[in-house]
Amino acid sequence: QVQLVESGGGLVQPGGSLRLSCAVSGSMFRAYAMAWYRQAPGKQRELVATITSSGRTNYADSVKGRFTISRDNAKNTVYLQMDSLKPEDTAVYNCNRYDGSWPWGKGTLVTVSS
Repeated sequence: QVQLVESGGGLVQPGGSLRLSCAVSGSMFRAYAMAWYRQAPGKQRELVATITSSGRTNYADSVKGRFTISRDNAKNTVYLQMDSLKPEDTAVYNCNRYDGSWPWGKGTLVTVSS
């Protein structure tokens, strides 16, 4: 059974930065493309960024140039570096396989506010 544990969220001022981490257990992590998703209050979950097993990345237009996804296969961990944060980035952030097929973790809350 795959387990996803996200961490690193918090309260940050507009323009600030945060680095999210997602530890993945119980699977062949290195074989899968991974993704970060987010869900803002009252909105549907949206795909933020993806990274293939070989490290190729892709981003939603809303975060392109500000967010960076990366992975450490030795640690079974995927990261999301978030810079130049905006209030509209406020959401619960989750990681998962690129297709969202694993059981969802609890996520980590990011709040961008002054």
